[in-house]
Amino acid sequence: MSLSQINENTNNTVDQTAATLTKKKEKDIAEIGGINKMNQISKYRNLYVIVEQVDGKIIPVGLEMLSEARRLIDDFNKKYSLNEKVIAVILGNGIKDLCKELIYHGADAVIFADDPKLQYHINKIYTKIIVQIATNTKYIEKISPEYSKEFKRPRYMFFAADSTGRHLSSTVLAELESGLASDINKLVIEDIDFRHEHKTKGQMLKFEKTLMMYRPDFSGFLWTTILCLDNKNPEIKRDYHPQACSIIPGVFEPLEKDESRTGIIEEHIPEFDTKDLEIRVLSRNVLKETIDFGSHKTIISFGRGIKESPEENIKLIEKLAKLLNAEIGISLPISKKPFKLSDKMNSLYITPERVIGTSGQKVEPTIYIALGISGATQHLAGMKNSGFIIAVNPDENAPIRDECDVFIKGRIEDVLPIMIEELERENMTQTKEEGGSAVVGTV
Repeated sequence: MSLSQINENTNNTVDQTAATLTKKKEKDIAEIGGINKMNQISKYRNLYVIVEQVDGKIIPVGLEMLSEARRLIDDFNKKYSLNEKVIAVILGNGIKDLCKELIYHGADAVIFADDPKLQYHINKIYTKIIVQIATNTKYIEKISPEYSKEFKRPRYMFFAADSTGRHLSSTVLAELESGLASDINKLVIEDIDFRHEHKTKGQMLKFEKTLMMYRPDFSGFLWTTILCLDNKNPEIKRDYHPQACSIIPGVFEPLEKDESRTGIIEEHIPEFDTKDLEIRVLSRNVLKETIDFGSHKTIISFGRGIKESPEENIKLIEKLAKLLNAEIGISLPISKKPFKLSDKMNSLYITPERVIGTSGQKVEPTIYIALGISGATQHLAGMKNSGFIIAVNPDENAPIRDECDVFIKGRIEDVLPIMIEELERENMTQTKEEGGSAVVGTV
């Protein structure tokens, strides 16, 4: 065989291989495009908000979630020319009258299950009933008749990021075989362009109506964006719906009650597994919260600025808090236990209940003292409405400087002994002036 024949055969082989690869690529793109077109006739509709109640009272975060759901769906329907609904789901015993309250606070429809067996929350039972409701098309025939033929399950779902909701959301989404983002405090619905080796087979594709779920990272300064996306790669094709999250209490403001609002109320008759009923809650007593920020006029919070001498600095903070009759709070990063402390200190102060910010509690004391806290947006959101803010930080460029009334540049271990000494001297002076009676400063 001549050299020219060899070259010709090689060129033919290369051309055939290239043509085969091109056809395969075009086929993959066509299949992916077909998936996109099929998704335009969506099996997923509406936003379901799982509302908790205790002893016949809706917990506040339920109304907060409804408010954000109302905002999102109103914008969603306007943007996409659709007519999807906010559907509240509530379970319990003797809770039918609560349904109107949910309508008044933003729900288009309410699906409720009212049964003596649901008096107390048992996660396994509640999980099964919520899944029954979420996949039942008969309610959609009344609530969203135009979408009832294709309906399979919700497009979006919201849960409360509390001790009940975190557990419930994870088991419900496991049953629905979809993803979950936890402890969210910001939500946006957008169309996004996305490329992924596995999900899109390397192609840049558009994912429409994506719920972008934001939460603060552990530093408190950065946002993490969480997405729950379908696999559009034909080789591993599958959907992930509903797109779901648990929402931090106190992040969103509830809507004003509007008794002129009307909506659809549907009762779900739950189906119980007899094995699940073998576990019963006979009674329930709510323990009073040990951390009561609301009853204190002064709150002292500390952050990672305790790092030089964690144990000793916390002891100084304890002493200052006692002098001011103050409660002690912490920043989110401290709750992750970054420093080695004694078991006593960890159990007393390094607890989620003491976290102040969007991941914890919002407080509005007369005086707020921030020790070694740099001022992440998430922390500031929890204390910015305080009457008077004092910050102690060695970094004069810390963001909290722009938010406080008094900024003291210095380390905790240097500043606090001076503050404590002055307060003790003031207390002694007051004691002498009042004839020896003990006086405790209550700023």
